Amino acid sequence: MLSIGEFSKICEVSTKTLRYYDEIGLIHPDEINPENGYRYYSIKQLKKMLFINRLKGYCFSLEEIKDILQWEQNHSEEKLYSALNLKKKEIQEKISAYEYTLQQINSDVLNLEKGIPMMSYLNEIKVELVETQPMNILFTRQMLSSDDYALGYGHYFSRLYEKIATEKLTLLGTPITIYHSLEYNPAGNDTEFALPIKESVKGTRDLPDALCARSVLKGAYSELTSVYAQLREWIENEGYEWVNSPYEIYLTDPTQVAVPEDLVTEVYFPVKKKNS
Repeated sequence: MLSIGEFSKICEVSTKTLRYYDEIGLIHPDEINPENGYRYYSIKQLKKMLFINRLKGYCFSLEEIKDILQWEQNHSEEKLYSALNLKKKEIQEKISAYEYTLQQINSDVLNLEKGIPMMSYLNEIKVELVETQPMNILFTRQMLSSDDYALGYGHYFSRLYEKIATEKLTLLGTPITIYHSLEYNPAGNDTEFALPIKESVKGTRDLPDALCARSVLKGAYSELTSVYAQLREWIENEGYEWVNSPYEIYLTDPTQVAVPEDLVTEVYFPVKKKNS
């Protein structure tokens, strides 16, 4: 048997952390002395603790690790395999995001060396006034928190695509997201996912034609806030006012794009001329 101190030293986990793991049911001491409360771990538990550490190193949460440990007890290698592949994808996406951020920093550093203001890139965002055509859209509308967006987009669009395939509907365009909330709320935003289709069936509605201020982003979705800011400034400067929910049309599929710079997104703000 190993004392909690010895176990802690071998596995490089503090005794405080081991006590917490005991509280949440992650790994319990093999034995607790009833007289003095000393905790002891068996040699066999070293493997389990090393497994937990390995999963933590892979950025699994403690709740996720608890689930995986239960799968291990049931010899469910298939679930572990799926979990590892999903985590691998998440980490790769984070790496890509960091690489893109690094490129932006390098670009800003070079511009500053040349005396170019850091925010001058906003001047490169072009805005134009367009008349859109009405669209019949198959839609679903949800309240999504900021944490839900990444998973939510794929999930809700997938459901719409499944309905189109199942009911043999005619797809006429690329995915659209419409933002109905008047202000940003991390706890939840009124978000509509839509696909333009030919048929009018249950779950469809009309997206009417409108006069819109439009901008096109060629780059990562993280840059959309800059596009929104430039659109709002243009609308104000040109004497228009925002009259309906803004929306985005995704001309490229993020799963088919190798680098964020190849993403193409159109942003529309329905507007009207202010009364003079």
